[in-house]
Amino acid sequence: MIETARLLLRKFTLDDAPDFYALSAHPEVVRYTGQAPFSSMAEATEALKNKPLRDYRERGFGRLACIEKATGNLIGFCGLKFVPEIDEVDIGYRFPPAYWGRGLATESAQAVMACGRGEMGLRRIVGLVQPENTGSARVLEKLGMRFEREVDLTPEETGLHLYAR
Repeated sequence: MIETARLLLRKFTLDDAPDFYALSAHPEVVRYTGQAPFSSMAEATEALKNKPLRDYRERGFGRLACIEKATGNLIGFCGLKFVPEIDEVDIGYRFPPAYWGRGLATESAQAVMACGRGEMGLRRIVGLVQPENTGSARVLEKLGMRFEREVDLTPEETGLHLYAR
């Protein structure tokens, strides 16, 4: 578990499926992710199983549930993910619009990156962002990252900007 001033970050469980569904069913939240909004709870449950829960087993790390300390509610996620297409570890975050502009992505990502570099010994962490997602690019810049190059992950995900320190 990682703790920040306003958040607790912990591994997802299948019990988080309703909140994970609500987060990723919101069109504005997934607008720049290359993913369609979830259309069902079953889809969210499968995504939890096949993404963060699998990543914990296979890599020992993955996206983490962000719990707001003041309410105890799951309000987003932040964490690391290995991206095999580019052989890099990516920092990613997702919060609903009601929480945008509050610095939560930066706060959680700073803590995750410190853990990744410290406890996990990762020498390089990158951030991938669609060029038009200026808000996410600003978060990466606040983390001390700068644009390095464009990358293509899949035929559908091309021209992503890769940021690194």
